[in-house]
Amino acid sequence: MINPYTINPGQSGPRVLILAGVHGDEYEPMLAAMQLLDELPDLLIRGCVTIVPVVNEAAYVNGSRCACDGIDMARICPGNKEGSVTEQAADAVSLLIKEADYLIDMHTGGLLYDIYPMVGYMLHSSPEILEKQQQMAIASGFPLIWGTDSRPNGRTLSVARDHNVPAVYFEYGGGTGFREEVVERYKEACIRILAYQGLFEEPFSIQDRYNYWLEDERPDSGHLQIKMPAPVGGVFIALAKTGEYMRKGQLFGEIADPLSKETHPIFAGEDGLVFLLRTNVHVKAGEALGGILAVDLFDKKTIKEIE
Repeated sequence: MINPYTINPGQSGPRVLILAGVHGDEYEPMLAAMQLLDELPDLLIRGCVTIVPVVNEAAYVNGSRCACDGIDMARICPGNKEGSVTEQAADAVSLLIKEADYLIDMHTGGLLYDIYPMVGYMLHSSPEILEKQQQMAIASGFPLIWGTDSRPNGRTLSVARDHNVPAVYFEYGGGTGFREEVVERYKEACIRILAYQGLFEEPFSIQDRYNYWLEDERPDSGHLQIKMPAPVGGVFIALAKTGEYMRKGQLFGEIADPLSKETHPIFAGEDGLVFLLRTNVHVKAGEALGGILAVDLFDKKTIKEIE
C-alpha cells in the first residue's frame, strides 16, 4: 500500500519519519524525498531515517489531490485498514508515525494554490513536545514559522499529536509548473533538522533564519481551504503576490463573471503577509482565494520568541 525506505547506519539515535505525497498533486516533495534517499546514506552516522516518497500512491496515479475514492487523506487519519484505498494508506502511514520519534511531512499548494515558504506545527499541550517542534521549525531555515490550532483531527500531525511525536510540516510552492528551488529548499530543510537532531558527524548550531513567527490558537487557524472564500464564482484575477505585505482594504484581486458580465473586487481583510494565493483561475463561490497572516512588517522577529 505504501513503500517506506529506511536508512539505518547502525548507531542508536532518533527515529525520524519523512513523508511526501500525502496529496497526489504535490510533486516537488516527492522528488526531494527521492534525492534524500540517495544523499542521506553518505551523511547519516546515527539514528534511523524512514522516507516515504509517495504516501498516497493512488492519488498520484490519479494525478490529483485525492484518489478515485474522492477522500482527502489529510482528513481521515489514522484511517482504516479494511476501508477504501485512501483509508488503507492512511492506516499504513499512521502506523509508521506512531513508531517514530520525529515527523516531517512535506507539502505544496498542489494544483490550486501557491504558498510562501513556511514550516508549521500544531500547538501542543505538552510544553516539551511544543518546544521540540519549535526548535525543529527554527532549524528548518524557512522564513515563515506558523503554529496553529491543535484540535483538528484526521491529519498526519494529529496522529503525531496523539502519540506525543514532535512533528512539523512544510508548505511551499504549488500550481501547475515545477520548481527546482522547492526541491532544493525541502532537501536543505530536512538535512538541517536531521543535523540539529545529531544524526550527522558535524555538530549543528541552530540559527534564527526566520522572518516571521506566528502562533494562532483560533479554531481551524491552519485550515487553508477556508481562507478568504470567494463571494461568487468566475475567473479569479490575482493582484497580490505571495510574500507581499498588504494593508487592510487594499485590492487583493477580482473575480470576473463572464455569465453575468460583472466584476467583483476582493479586498484584504487585515494587515499582513500574503502567504497563500489561488493559482487556478476558475473559482466557485466559497472556494479559498488566498490567505493573509497578521504579522507586523516592521517587527518581523518578535511575533514569537523562544526563551
